[in-house]
Amino acid sequence: MVQSPQTPSELAAALEGPTDLSFQLPDPEDEQIPEIEFQQQVDAAWQVCDRFDLQTEIWRGRILRAVRDREKKHGDARGSGFLNWLKQREISKSQAYSLIELANSADTLTQQGQLDPTTVRCFSKRAFIETAKAEPEIQQLVTDAARNGDRITRREVRQLADEWTAMSSELLPDTVKAKAADNSLPSRYLAPLVREMEKLPESHQTVLRREVAENPDVDTLKQVTTEARYLAKYLDAAVNVQALNDDSLDLETALEEALRLGCINIAADLVNQASQLEQTIAKLYTTWKRIGSLADRLYVDTGASTPHLRSLLSCLEPLAGEVMEVNLGSSNERTIRLQISEE
Repeated sequence: MVQSPQTPSELAAALEGPTDLSFQLPDPEDEQIPEIEFQQQVDAAWQVCDRFDLQTEIWRGRILRAVRDREKKHGDARGSGFLNWLKQREISKSQAYSLIELANSADTLTQQGQLDPTTVRCFSKRAFIETAKAEPEIQQLVTDAARNGDRITRREVRQLADEWTAMSSELLPDTVKAKAADNSLPSRYLAPLVREMEKLPESHQTVLRREVAENPDVDTLKQVTTEARYLAKYLDAAVNVQALNDDSLDLETALEEALRLGCINIAADLVNQASQLEQTIAKLYTTWKRIGSLADRLYVDTGASTPHLRSLLSCLEPLAGEVMEVNLGSSNERTIRLQISEE
């Protein structure tokens, strides 16, 4: 529902009036207040602040959106008027658009009928932001809980998201879904497994799915989730390792052997480290060429009148030659030499 706009004088009067934050905190030094009562009072005050903060930021986002849209219509194409408005109020562009996104999410949820303004007060700020970013099905579950008057924190949002992921995914066997439905298998162990399995080819998904179906318990879920995570790392890194582009190598068979021996984590780490090493070598070569080029330019631009610059070049010479030399350790107890050979 669109409210009639307030005049500047009405807004000024509102600023002078009482706010929701006028409450009395318990005295932390009062020994007569039981600990449980003290914590309840503090928690209630915190929730008021959290709600106030969320509603304030939604309205800040709406204000920023209005200013931005006004500038789009009447300002220049670069949006300099909006940027100047932000600068005067010490607001960064990223912060402004984050608030606008929050306002857009609130308006979308309200317009779709999933939320009414009074339901928003059930959310913590972070829970509302996470709900706004979630899938529509998860948004529906969360807003249904909020309409029932439940206090919605980020933990509740994640729990509902995990439950929806577990029950809607085709990657989990029906036996596992049944156990999740009757709460004999906690959904918090299923969502991570689904997310990791989604990264894998269908052939690997089938193997892991069969393993979970044969032993639908928490220990198996943890183990298979770990296997899926390392499998994804192995497959992702292997594609980027030039050393593995060998016709005699069968990556899939090597992977199966690692799984059979229970050392997929070591194999995945090895391939990942190999990928990082190749990238480091490429970066090292580029940096080495750059040092050589800069050293040559500085040598040409200097002469006998700049002995200190020449001394600088002399000290850096071990890094600019074909054989690079670096001392390791504070006492230079070990020297590493690397030779670069271009073909």
